Amino acid sequence: MSGPPVDALSDLPGVDAWQWVPGPGPAALLVAGPATGTTVRANPDVEQAFAVAGAAASAAGDAAMAGADLSSLPRLTRLLDEVALLTMARVLHRARLFRDGMAHDAAQVLDVLGVVPRHAWIVRRWLATLVAEGRLGYDARTGRYRDLVAPDRVGYARARRELDEARRGLGYPPSMTRFFLATADRLPALLRDETGVQALLFPDGATDTAEGNYRDNLPSRWANHAAAMIVGGSRHARSEGPLRILEVGAGIGATTRSVLDALADTEIDYLFTDVSRFFLISARTLLGDRPGLRFGLFDVNLPPAGPGFTPGSRDVILAANVLHNARHVGRALAALRELLCPGGLLVLVESCREHYQALTSMYLLMSPSADEQRWFTDLRAGQDRVFLSAAEWADQLDAAGFDPLPVLPGDDHPLADGGQRVIAGRVRSGIPRPDPALVAATLAARLPPADRPERVHAVDRVIPAPFTATMGEPR
Repeated sequence: MSGPPVDALSDLPGVDAWQWVPGPGPAALLVAGPATGTTVRANPDVEQAFAVAGAAASAAGDAAMAGADLSSLPRLTRLLDEVALLTMARVLHRARLFRDGMAHDAAQVLDVLGVVPRHAWIVRRWLATLVAEGRLGYDARTGRYRDLVAPDRVGYARARRELDEARRGLGYPPSMTRFFLATADRLPALLRDETGVQALLFPDGATDTAEGNYRDNLPSRWANHAAAMIVGGSRHARSEGPLRILEVGAGIGATTRSVLDALADTEIDYLFTDVSRFFLISARTLLGDRPGLRFGLFDVNLPPAGPGFTPGSRDVILAANVLHNARHVGRALAALRELLCPGGLLVLVESCREHYQALTSMYLLMSPSADEQRWFTDLRAGQDRVFLSAAEWADQLDAAGFDPLPVLPGDDHPLADGGQRVIAGRVRSGIPRPDPALVAATLAARLPPADRPERVHAVDRVIPAPFTATMGEPR
């Protein structure tokens, strides 16, 4: 179906606002009742519990950093950024773009480089970044770029040597230097999909480079231990039976291991999931002997289905460095909230800062697949970006029906600029929401099967977004 059946979506029972969310796959429908001012919490006990949990998590993160020199992090991060900036400029210069005063618009740049459509957003980010850094001119009137500051060969070679100093100081393993340099040297081919970044990140199936990116560096180490403390604080959530945890997009288990350590003396029912069987096989080797640990497939862009994914069946859901891949964050959060029991806990680890180095490496993993008809359909639609800010994440949790905990680390923490943040929330109670089953039954009486949404999710608030249809704004 090309668009939502606007007439059929009017006067739905208990619904004051709705949002039609297109695929991948069949569309979903978000429905909300009357506005209730959910952004203001009035329960002082809840506020106090949040403060205690946040303080304990911050302390756990800090303890994991014992002995590290955090004062050097801004300088080291800038070294990584500098290599990336020079690499972007080098690719453009070697393609003979912007030489001799030539000006080009973004489409011409993409054409000269031969960039496949799914990676076009990355090169557009390069252009915007180089302009922001004063290394490329831009004429808003014509939409053309010019006057590239071409990288000096000596300066570029020096920056590549300094990359290893930055890698060491930030806690990355030596394999990360090799990965960053390998992607820099192969960028034109990577942008044309003549080779893939997966082979560079997982050479011969090895995961040590990915572990360096998601576990060993200082920002990730802090966030993993802080998240583990928040999850561990839920060990008394159940008066009887195991603590029921679902980890979504668990990948190499970088956060899993910290969480399992925090729950060493706790009976658990831990469902470790990922979209890829590769990671499940690897995780079974690393973690498979822990009692209560199970493994399964899960895709944040598809409706949860099967054993372990029944409504209200989880006490805790953990999603580390994965939920930004959701094509519509609001829909994904609503689906996860439905899996949680009353008062259940959602813990996210997310990067909330764009790193220039990722624009020349890891971001290639985040492009849409070649056959995707749409990419993001939430507030990021049409913006050439993947990550949400910390404030946007808190707003999304609030709208989906969670009471957000304070984002960690706080803005005044030395690691805040590193970008890795822990964003958590508890399922909110006491807010009247539409009944999804009643809404679905109403639509079944109005629409043929092909025109119905696959799922109806009740939320506390609808956040308008480009390229989705919101009540009163049919598209």
